[in-house]
Amino acid sequence: MGVYSEQHLEIQRSVRKLIETEINPYVDEWEARCHYPAHEIMKKLGDLGMLGITKPELFGGLGLDYSYALAFAETLGEIHCLGVPTSIGVQTDMATPALARYGSDELRREFLSPAISGDMVACIGVSEPGAGSDVSQITTVAYQNGDDYVINGTKMWITNGAQADWMCMLANTNEGDAHNSKSLIIVPLNIKGVSVSHKLDKMGLRSSDTAQLHFDDVRVPRRHLIGQEGLGFRYQMEQFQEERLCVAASSLRPMEKAIDDAQAYATERKVQGRRIIDNQVVRFKLAELRTEVELLRSLIHRAVEDYISGREVVLLASMAKLTSGRLIRKVSDSCLQYFGGMGFMSETPISRLYRDCRVLSIGGGADEIMLEIISKRCGMTGHKEP
Repeated sequence: MGVYSEQHLEIQRSVRKLIETEINPYVDEWEARCHYPAHEIMKKLGDLGMLGITKPELFGGLGLDYSYALAFAETLGEIHCLGVPTSIGVQTDMATPALARYGSDELRREFLSPAISGDMVACIGVSEPGAGSDVSQITTVAYQNGDDYVINGTKMWITNGAQADWMCMLANTNEGDAHNSKSLIIVPLNIKGVSVSHKLDKMGLRSSDTAQLHFDDVRVPRRHLIGQEGLGFRYQMEQFQEERLCVAASSLRPMEKAIDDAQAYATERKVQGRRIIDNQVVRFKLAELRTEVELLRSLIHRAVEDYISGREVVLLASMAKLTSGRLIRKVSDSCLQYFGGMGFMSETPISRLYRDCRVLSIGGGADEIMLEIISKRCGMTGHKEP
């Protein structure tokens, strides 16, 4: 994709300034409280125009190509935790792409525009207690009743779930085969029958809220359907590509910072009269990690270049998602080791990254799902038992 243009850099400068003044000074407090003010931060980002970078100008977006969203996602990695960037990524790349692409004008005015302006917080409702990576097995149903859908089911591990104003929900709308029976529906979360059972206590991503939500005879107008009924599975698979590119891109800066911090500590800290950095094995490991981060960046940029050109990116996006989840675990573990005992202390940033990053190989498609996609796209099939 080449070097970022001045417009890309201006987006990054604007976001970096907001992060430095309105987010990073409060991250430790938010982590301790297991909560951050999503509406307040979304509004600040919305005022900058950062929540609708690729969305249509008619609904308040900037109408730019995905390379600008990539520049934004990379800069989110400068936040001193992964919880807040994850929450923001849900708003920009997980709950809104299908609505922006396939929603009616009325639906986009009602829900997309306020999500872009930061006046509403969105969440994505796919996972369930019995269906995480296997999206085809969701059991939530939305059956037609007059001019409404009546929804029953439970959604699990919902980022922004305790604060969101609306959900982009995947639900079964007919009894056909698993891939043609589902639809995406916008569900307001302040209506009768919606309940947040409890916020979930997580190992990492402490500052972002994650919740389980129940839907008991929830009624929403049929006009809340995104696109065509029965095409929800396809729409969601498309949304996953932007989600996976966003997740991979936002992992780059945290890895670079972890390596920078480890190098600085190893340069100052002495063991048995020698600086840690004077050990060749340490220098070589940090050099290897820097190289792998740059390789991942190249993969992500290539995938985004293809995406902008209209080419299918399922393979490359899956590779980027797989690699980012595995590499950030490798980086955080290796760098924590060089901090020794200090690395095990909660006050040390590397310990937060170590906890936060583990979810990258689970959420948005587990490593095993990415490997299954990659192997199938490369013409490999598994052995089938008779």
